[in-house]
Amino acid sequence: MIINIRGDKVSITKAMKDQIENKFMRLEKYFDEPSAITAHVNIKITNQTQTIEVTIPTSKFTVRAEESHEDLYTAIDLIIDKIERQIRKNKTKLQKKYKNVEPIDFNLDWEDNEVEEESKIVKRKSLEMKPMDEEEALIQAELLGHDFFIFKNVDAECISVIYKRKDGRFGIIDAK
Repeated sequence: MIINIRGDKVSITKAMKDQIENKFMRLEKYFDEPSAITAHVNIKITNQTQTIEVTIPTSKFTVRAEESHEDLYTAIDLIIDKIERQIRKNKTKLQKKYKNVEPIDFNLDWEDNEVEEESKIVKRKSLEMKPMDEEEALIQAELLGHDFFIFKNVDAECISVIYKRKDGRFGIIDAK
């Protein structure tokens, strides 16, 4: 697995890099070709909190997790556990969905454009939506760890938003 490590307000030391690489070796067993997978790791420091954010795009799905802790090495352990749980939790769904099917590319191309400070909009993202059904969108939202996910709904032939409700279940909004 190729690991791109980037520090935000922190310089990445050799010890930090070695720890991250050693821990990420645990994840290689979950991928068919780990040498073709690139994990993007972003480390941020805010006050006394160390935050590690991991995004692992593959040809079939994208796994994303974020974890914060006062100790960076503890945050690394927690993020690896969180990613493993996500993959294991969705393993049967993914196997069922992609059995005897050509790989579908779920990678989202995000562009961050900062807007002027006077504007109420502080961040803008654009994404390329791949056609998918509601079950695929639900899996993708859970893998990304988001409370909502926008997708091109092949069943309803429209743009849809799947969102997590306060009761833990999911709802869908269709734009017609």
